[in-house]
Amino acid sequence: MADKITNKQIFFNPFSKDNPVIVQVLGICSCLAVTAKLEPAIVMGLSVIAVLAFANVIISLIRNTIPTNIRIIVQLVVVAGLVIVVNQLLLAYAYDVSKQLSVFIGLIITNCILMGRLEAFAMGNKPWPAFLDGIGNGIGYTIILIIVAFFRELLGSGTLLGFQVIPPSFYEAGYANNGLMILPPMALIVVACVIWVHRSINKDLQEK
Repeated sequence: MADKITNKQIFFNPFSKDNPVIVQVLGICSCLAVTAKLEPAIVMGLSVIAVLAFANVIISLIRNTIPTNIRIIVQLVVVAGLVIVVNQLLLAYAYDVSKQLSVFIGLIITNCILMGRLEAFAMGNKPWPAFLDGIGNGIGYTIILIIVAFFRELLGSGTLLGFQVIPPSFYEAGYANNGLMILPPMALIVVACVIWVHRSINKDLQEK
């Protein structure tokens, strides 16, 4: 695969053309769970970038020594080890955000984006393209998380990163936060809107 497309395409395609969330429709569960606020969404995105990039490299390095019948188990062990490291770092340096993310950091282990990239790309390519693929797909995932969290926090709480954005005068004039925006179903609706806009712009992605 790596010899058919350039490293530039491997890195940049997941941002839009082959985005793991809005094109491949992977990782939707965490999009629903961690995007009520912008800060945990950013931290989750950065965590996935780190885990996916290093997992891709590790699996790529040992791909020729992994028996085919246990490759999924090996991939899970590698991801689980990296997730534990990330979780411990968050507990040490970003405890409040770690508590907001709760079990969802641990659930990175079963994120279908990671397992999909390890199986589809890292198992068949060299470390450098695998690293670029991990970083690119992680950033593509994070972009969607940030977009969804931006609108959910702004419209649902009137804040961004915990700072009040909507002026008090708006509330005095009768404006009210949309409480539905902080509920999980609205995350799905926002993601659907992002997919609709993306496919409206990228006509080649529309189903014939």
